[in-house]
Amino acid sequence: MVTFPVPGSSYRGPAPEFARFRATSPVVRLPAAGGGHCWVATTQDAVRAVLDDVRFSRAASYEPGAPVFPGLFQAPPGMIISLDPPAHTRLRDLVSQAFSVDRVESMRPRIQQLVGELLDRADDEARQGPVDLLGTFTFPLAITAISELLGVPAAERDTFARLIREFAAVDAPEVAAAAGEQLGEYMAALVFGKLRAPGDDVLSALTQVRIGDDGLAVDELIGLGYTLLGAGGDSTACHLASSVLTLLGHHRDGWVRLGGHPEEVPAAVEELLRWIALSTNDTTGLPRIAAEDVALFGVTIPKGDAVFVSTSSANRDETLFADPDVLDLARTGNAHVAFGHGIHRCLGAPLARIELTAALEELTRRFPAARLAVPEEELRWQRADMNHRLVELPVDLHGKGF
Repeated sequence: MVTFPVPGSSYRGPAPEFARFRATSPVVRLPAAGGGHCWVATTQDAVRAVLDDVRFSRAASYEPGAPVFPGLFQAPPGMIISLDPPAHTRLRDLVSQAFSVDRVESMRPRIQQLVGELLDRADDEARQGPVDLLGTFTFPLAITAISELLGVPAAERDTFARLIREFAAVDAPEVAAAAGEQLGEYMAALVFGKLRAPGDDVLSALTQVRIGDDGLAVDELIGLGYTLLGAGGDSTACHLASSVLTLLGHHRDGWVRLGGHPEEVPAAVEELLRWIALSTNDTTGLPRIAAEDVALFGVTIPKGDAVFVSTSSANRDETLFADPDVLDLARTGNAHVAFGHGIHRCLGAPLARIELTAALEELTRRFPAARLAVPEEELRWQRADMNHRLVELPVDLHGKGF
């Protein structure tokens, strides 16, 4: 499979080969890491077609004899992102009762308050020199928001945040494994606590949802807690950091423009979601297995073959986006698939949009002169299972950097 350049790169978009694939092969057969092959959807139409087609099964990727891709993140079986209908439909219907758009929207004032508080602290720290915006702002914002959503007690949030950081420590696999085990134990304890004494949070609400006599089992609640943590925590923190880097790096005029025109930030957020490729490989997402021979865009995908989608390539589709490689913060009608499409579309999308919008509105308004504190090529990157992440983001909030 075509993957990112080596870690250390600030690479933002799909590999150059994907432009040729989009023009000639909306669905292309590629060699897979470790041997064998897979199929990859490269255009917007092809990506949406695969994600909408029930003949491409997520659950089948866990069955004996399914293709194996060494080094590729694969969610545990039984989680909502690992299921097909009707099992997936049941979980999604139950979750939608507790994690509704209205409930997430009600969090907007609190997120705006968090943004202000965190930036107050960053501004105080900036008196001593450059500030690591990843450590002082983007990560704390995302983790505090998801902690409050899940009902993590305030006294336990530092421990919770530490475990999440260690779990992402790809350069220290033993540390990551130990943190993953502790996170599992913590999430289980959190769920049992909500079952005994529900609070005013989404995880508590999930323990109470019912459709008729049907509710969520304990293992399902734990899996959904993990899903929300991944969807609303780490990914949002990584994307926000990359968005700040993008604007302060080669698009600083956009940073200045947004600071004086906050009404333009929502459109800019959508364009940054389209333009920044957050996943660690161009064959984005999780494998789907063809349940039968499937004819699609001029090729036949044999039964049993694995199919991936490249949302990063679809987000550069020339037939849908004018000058797709250009970051146009005023772009309208931005039909990107950064959050996926279809039944597995990201549960955390509404929360991520609120956080990204609130953060960029306040950052650009309060710190119009902000600059990177080191040359961009000196920034360190970490390639984790899912997200291409910065190790730190040093910024001079008052404009003495690069």
